[in-house]
Amino acid sequence: MQSLVPVAGDTARRLHRLVEPIHLVTYFADEPDVALFALGLRNTWDAYFAGRAAPLGRVPAEVVDAVFYNFAAGEVARHIPHVWDITTPEKAAAARRQGSAAALRRILGDLADSDTVVRAADLATKAATSAPTEGRVLYAALRTLPVPEEPVARLWHAATLLREHRGDGHNAALVAAGIGGTEAHVLHALSEGIPAEKYGRVHHLPADQLAAVVDGMRVRGLIDDSGSLSEAGRETKQQIEAVTDDLASAALAILEPGERDQLIADLEPIVAVLDAAGSR
Repeated sequence: MQSLVPVAGDTARRLHRLVEPIHLVTYFADEPDVALFALGLRNTWDAYFAGRAAPLGRVPAEVVDAVFYNFAAGEVARHIPHVWDITTPEKAAAARRQGSAAALRRILGDLADSDTVVRAADLATKAATSAPTEGRVLYAALRTLPVPEEPVARLWHAATLLREHRGDGHNAALVAAGIGGTEAHVLHALSEGIPAEKYGRVHHLPADQLAAVVDGMRVRGLIDDSGSLSEAGRETKQQIEAVTDDLASAALAILEPGERDQLIADLEPIVAVLDAAGSR
C-alpha cells in the first residue's frame, strides 16, 4: 500500500484555485444548459439543481437543501422534486457531464488534445478518487458515478469530485463555526468588501429577510455598527477557510510531492486559457 504524504493547507488551497475554473464551465458555459434543456428542463436553475443533485438520486428537497447548505429557505423546493417529473437523475448526470466536457473542449481548443491535459486528468483523478468519503455526502455520491475514459471529460469529472469534496468539508467548517447558509454568503461578501445587499448570491432575497440575517450576525459580534466585518467576524472567516483547507488536503495525500508539482504545472496553462476565455 502506498504511504500517504501529508499536505499543507496552503497547497490544498492553491490546487483548489486551479481546479475550480475547470469545474465552473458547468455554470458559465452554454453547453451544459443546452444538454440539460434537451431533457425538457425549463430554465437554468432547473438545470443547476438537476445536474448537481443528480448523483444523490431522487431524494426530497430537504435533503438537497441540507447537502447544498447555502440556499435560502424554499429555493431548492422550487426545483426539487419537480425536475424528476421531467427527467431522471441518471440522464441529468450524463447530460451535465457531456455538456461540461464539450464546453471545456471548445474553450481549450488544441490544448484539449495535449499530453498536458492527459497528465492533469490522470493525476487529478488519482487524487479525486482516493479521498475519504466519511461525512461527505455529495462527494460520496459523485464517487458512485463512472470515471470517464476520454481525457477532457475525465479532467472535468476529477475537478468536480475535488471541488465537491472541498465543498463538503467547507460545510462542516461552517457548521462547526455556527454559520448558517445565508450567513455564509454575507460573511464572504463582507470579507470581500461587498455589501450583503449587492452580493449576487443573496441580493435577490427580500430586504427584510436579508436584514434579519445581518442583524443576527451583528448581535453575535460578527458585524460591527458600520456594517463591516468586526475583528471577530474576520477571525471567524479566516478560521473557516483554514479548516476547509486542512480538510481538503486529504484528497491530495495520495500524490507524491513530485506528482503534486506536476499536477500544478499542468493545470496552470489549462486555467490560463479558461481565465482568458472567461470560462464561456
